[in-house]
Amino acid sequence: MSKIYTSISDLIGHTPLLELKGYEEKYGLKARILAKLEFFNPNQSIKDRIAFSMIETAEQEGQLHPGDTIVDVTSGNTGIGLAALAAAKGYRFRAFVQDSVSIERFKVLKAFGSENVKYLDEPAIADTLKATNNDFVEAVKALEKEVFSKHQDWFFINQLGNPSNPEAHYRSTGPEIWEDTDGNVDIFAATVGTGGTISGTGRYLKEQKPDVQVVAIQPGPDSIPTEENPAPEEIQGVHPFEGIPACQVPKVLDREIYDEWQEVETPQAYEAARMVARTDGILVGISSGAALSVARRLAERPENAGKTIVIIFPDTGLRYLSTNLFEGGEA
Repeated sequence: MSKIYTSISDLIGHTPLLELKGYEEKYGLKARILAKLEFFNPNQSIKDRIAFSMIETAEQEGQLHPGDTIVDVTSGNTGIGLAALAAAKGYRFRAFVQDSVSIERFKVLKAFGSENVKYLDEPAIADTLKATNNDFVEAVKALEKEVFSKHQDWFFINQLGNPSNPEAHYRSTGPEIWEDTDGNVDIFAATVGTGGTISGTGRYLKEQKPDVQVVAIQPGPDSIPTEENPAPEEIQGVHPFEGIPACQVPKVLDREIYDEWQEVETPQAYEAARMVARTDGILVGISSGAALSVARRLAERPENAGKTIVIIFPDTGLRYLSTNLFEGGEA
């Protein structure tokens, strides 16, 4: 029987779980670390899941019409997923992209026909970031009010506030992890960008097994732009959610779903990503390194010996070859 697909949306999800045996052995870890390899999605990141979910829901609800332009604010991967699906479905796409993301992301967006606007080239974003000490959520609100509202044929898909974002993970990522582990998952850890992954996946896993521990990960203070340190090396796509005003936290993040939260600095994320490339032959991005760094901490806790830790590797390291990620020599 032939197996021929007719849309890239048919290729999204069902990504593999890989036990990082080499990494476990390197550090003498007594817990299992399973990484969900999201670069197996058609556009090499977990954000394909939410891009499809948000577009499909908008079509079903009559919010998105032929000839419309889909717009969103992105650090790259969601934009790439949206741009690819927009191209496949015949929509235009306009991405407002964080200036500091890797050049690879800008080029991939352009390849799919996206019109890219850097944050600092859009006054609504630049002025708000300056006035609010880099409050990303407030900048998006300003953009919606001052720019998006003036274009009737623009559909703001709003990954920060769109319930189809966490719902995509509740319907796919969570069930896949549960099925592939035969329910043998004790700890689930993931970085937080919009919060959709941790919220949807965590909710599903806790419904199946209430004592699953969910760990949310944010950047450490030295990896977040401030007045004193306006241009640190950031963990691209990962944003703080604790220690900031509630109004700055994306709406899709369920702050009741995680049991604890951890901070990771960029050098720690770099170190873990470089190491897993050497121990397990897996080339992943900075946020994957952040998740792995936390997984190691969790695995080193005596009480977690023999437990199974599942983490998300959101994207491929090929999106970071122009950054300093793989410039550190020996890990």
